Amino acid sequence: MDATKDSMNETAFRAEVAAWLARELKGEFACLRHRGGPGDEEAFPALRKDWERKLAEGGWVGASWPQEHGGRGLPLELQLAFHEEYVRAGGPGRMGHIGETLLAPTLIELGTPEQQRRFLPGIREGREFWCQGYSEPGAGSDLAAITTRCWQDGDVWRVQGQKVWTSLAHESDWIFVIARSTPGSVGREGLTFLLMPLDQPGIEIQPIRQMTGEAEFNAVFFDGAATDAGCIVGKPGEGWRVAMALLGFERGASTLGQQMHFVHEMQLVVDAAIAIGTAFDPAIRERIADAWIGLRALRHNALRMLAGNDGGVRPESLMYKYAWSNWHRDLGQLAMDVLGAAGDVRSDDDTVRRLQQVFFFSRADTIYAGTNEIQLNIIAERALAMPR
Repeated sequence: MDATKDSMNETAFRAEVAAWLARELKGEFACLRHRGGPGDEEAFPALRKDWERKLAEGGWVGASWPQEHGGRGLPLELQLAFHEEYVRAGGPGRMGHIGETLLAPTLIELGTPEQQRRFLPGIREGREFWCQGYSEPGAGSDLAAITTRCWQDGDVWRVQGQKVWTSLAHESDWIFVIARSTPGSVGREGLTFLLMPLDQPGIEIQPIRQMTGEAEFNAVFFDGAATDAGCIVGKPGEGWRVAMALLGFERGASTLGQQMHFVHEMQLVVDAAIAIGTAFDPAIRERIADAWIGLRALRHNALRMLAGNDGGVRPESLMYKYAWSNWHRDLGQLAMDVLGAAGDVRSDDDTVRRLQQVFFFSRADTIYAGTNEIQLNIIAERALAMPR
């Protein structure tokens, strides 16, 4: 490997990304800098969709996809470089995140050519937005316990049931749903993976107001809602396999982009500590240093996990969600301790408000997408081969 050549390529690529962002993330888009991340998803949704189309025009949506599907085929190191430059420039939280980094790779790997031709262009061009229909009220994020049903009715499939904690469903055009297609089936058997349009009779979306004051999550109710028979990914009954493949992408490069925003949040905490004076408290200084070490460790672990990733859930990735969610929860607590009494009351100060959002939202990090308890079970069973 020519390391010097690789380094020059990355340097040139970073310069290209930085120059494009400096040129485009201004004017009407300037207000989006550092907005729209976790806990701030209600910020400027319409403008952030316009930003997605601007990114698409620049060739930055689907850049990691294979070239035959309209992507650039970026290797991992350049994907990481893009995310780091994007955060450094203050790029907003991505409205197209679910479609681009979760569904699209799944369709590229497991979808039919018809599904790829039908759905990938809308995602790549920033025209169609997706949400994820996995969690349920009685099952949480334990997919093997879901009860939402689906059945074939002539040329369509129908769905009956409820999904919950569905991020940005009210801003999305489509939802992918895992539902039980075999009556009487339990666990991982008898599940089917469907792609469904949200704007139709039989689907009702209700916002869930969170303690941050935001309502980016929703409950989605299905009452005989329909989708074309061609919108089944895999065969009926293969939903578990498809769902696990998608989660492999969620635990992969997709999450890496989200975590790049942690760098900005970390800097907000440091800046607040300096401004308020708590940076001179030895205990706070030690915790800030520990947080920074932890953030660097997360980055290096992510790179190790993703090296040679074939899209599946590798043993190294099983600890990933557990590690970053606990780190982020601790950062939220550190933010409140840095603010002191100022963090206990509602504030119009933008820095205080943002750090309060980090604290409130990070309370959920160890619950959604698999609780700490579920993650520890998975690590025990799949990585350590302990009995169930």
